[in-house]
Parts: sequence; structure tokens; C-alpha cells
Amino acid sequence: PLIVMTPKGHLRSKESVSSLDDLATGAFQRIIPDATVDPAKARKVILCSGKVYWDLANARAARKVTDVAIVRLEQLYPLSKRVLDAALAPYRAGTPVTWVQEDPWNMGAWYFLAARLPELLGGRHPLTCVARDESASPATGSEKSHGLEQADILDKALA
Repeated sequence: PLIVMTPKGHLRSKESVSSLDDLATGAFQRIIPDATVDPAKARKVILCSGKVYWDLANARAARKVTDVAIVRLEQLYPLSKRVLDAALAPYRAGTPVTWVQEDPWNMGAWYFLAARLPELLGGRHPLTCVARDESASPATGSEKSHGLEQADILDKALA
């Protein structure tokens, strides 16, 4: 049986679909680098995983932001230093790296990554996090509040 762990909206999305050629001859990519931003002009690198990538990519395009790269971590564990180094190698030392997640700051992958990324980055890139405010609940329960929080995450991430 096929089990798809994704928000339902992306099941119908044309942009988040792999081609048949990708499925037949491709391979799983643990980390997907950004091929759309010139690394020499990047002022920031965003690391993210999952659906928030599409929100960030769409917001970046809508705002015509050309100096923020988005690198996708498709496998959080084990996190390969070799693959991460290869994805970040084109960016100048000192280029800030920001982990972006939709989850509240005290949930999601941030605590796991915060314990591992500083060592993996080797001091080459300063590391920060953009997430919802700390919360006892993973969601507000209000579509309007969720939309405002999501807009705030995108604003902070692309700033």
C-alpha cells in the first residue's frame, strides 16, 4: 500500500509532482539544493522541510526576492554532513543559515536540528530559526490566526 504523508492540498498541486522519468531513473535526494539562486548573490540560505518549502518558494517568487536560497532537508535523520556540506559549499562563509518551520518554536524539528547543525556547519554559517511562537498546542485552531502566523513566518524568513 502507498502511504502519503503530506498535506492534502499538495496531492493536487502541479508544482510538487515528480515526473515519471524522475520516478523511473531518479533517486531519493536527502538534501535538495536551490538551483534558482546564484550562490554568489545569496544573502541568506533557508533550510526547511516539507510543505513550508512551497509556501516559501511561492512567496519568494511573488515578492521577486532573488537573493535568498531555499535548501530542502528531505531526510532529517541521519543528517549527512557530506551532503549538507555539498549543498552549502557554493555559499560564502558567513552567509546566514535560517531553519524555517511552520511548527511552534518549541515543537517540530528545530530542537533536533539545533543540537546537530552547529557542529555540522562548523562555524562557517551563523544559524537562526524562524517558527511560530512557543505554544502548548501545535495549531491555533483558527484559520484566520493560522493565516496571520503563516504570513509572519514568510515575512521573517524572507526579510
